[in-house]
Amino acid sequence: MNLQQLLGIELPIIQAPMAGVQGSELAVAVSNAGGLGSLPCAMLGHEQLRAEIAAIQRATDKPFNVNFFCHAAPQPDAVREARWQAELAPYYEEFGIDPGGIVPGPGRQPFDAATLAILQELKPPVVSFHFGLPAPDLLAGVKAWGAKIFCSATTVEEALHLESLGVDVVIAQGCEAGGHRGIFLSDNLHTQMGTFALLPQIRRAVKLPVIAAGGIADSAGIAAAIAMGAAGVQIGTTYLLCPEAKTSALHRAALRSDATSKTVLCNRFTGRPARAIENRLIRELGALGAAMPDFPLAAGALAPLRAAAEDRGANDFSPLWCGQNASGCQAIPAAELTRQLATDLC
Repeated sequence: MNLQQLLGIELPIIQAPMAGVQGSELAVAVSNAGGLGSLPCAMLGHEQLRAEIAAIQRATDKPFNVNFFCHAAPQPDAVREARWQAELAPYYEEFGIDPGGIVPGPGRQPFDAATLAILQELKPPVVSFHFGLPAPDLLAGVKAWGAKIFCSATTVEEALHLESLGVDVVIAQGCEAGGHRGIFLSDNLHTQMGTFALLPQIRRAVKLPVIAAGGIADSAGIAAAIAMGAAGVQIGTTYLLCPEAKTSALHRAALRSDATSKTVLCNRFTGRPARAIENRLIRELGALGAAMPDFPLAAGALAPLRAAAEDRGANDFSPLWCGQNASGCQAIPAAELTRQLATDLC
């Protein structure tokens, strides 16, 4: 059974869930075009989650994916928080910000029982996870209504682990991918390899369908991944200029510029490594900080700086998520883009 038969979709194209830059509108557009649209849910409150899934179900009768994070709940650490704020102190002074008034920003919530209860009512057909899988009882609850389970793997070991726990599809996330690394069995970034090195190794190791993710931006890239054994591809960055995306004006401007030629893995924005366009924060402090606050607590100290800089029209402290290949970005409707991506599959 191929991916299209497994999921009931026409095209082996999955739109990557991209928290903070999209909602239900992009997911609907891709699903209606024959791919698998995805809704990022880690930053949604319970009522928002219910409303966004309901919006998808009203707008399409096609399959769609809802995505959740499975990180450990963060442990506040006063020493790490103080060290992080000390690094940011010169910027607070520059913008006239009192660090004593900083309050925690909205977090990214790990998948939990309350979330499962909402999904049990709405029964989305595909549920995907990042940073590993939820506890066995929660995973069993998702499987109970027949949802297909996807999860990201960044190494062969992670793929084998996911297969042993009963996922239906493995997403082979190469290091070219934008946004957060799905790494979960280790924190060693030296284990992270490119998509076209990772894909065949995972394909040989597991008996499950494998989706290639990272650096794939056009129909030729999709065809190459499928020729190497991928059951489908997951594409994110390429959709960021579509009108259905909620990408900010500053982020869109960066995606249209030469800045996309330099992306880095950094943990400064949230506390976990993620690929973003280099900006002032990364240039001046370095991409990877030692002993950062636990994910996602690092974001709180940055929030007032980000807001102040954006008010001045600068992206100096904004997370400009982007993969290594932004060449496919186009400001065209997502349905049209999806059909373009499928050109070499016909």
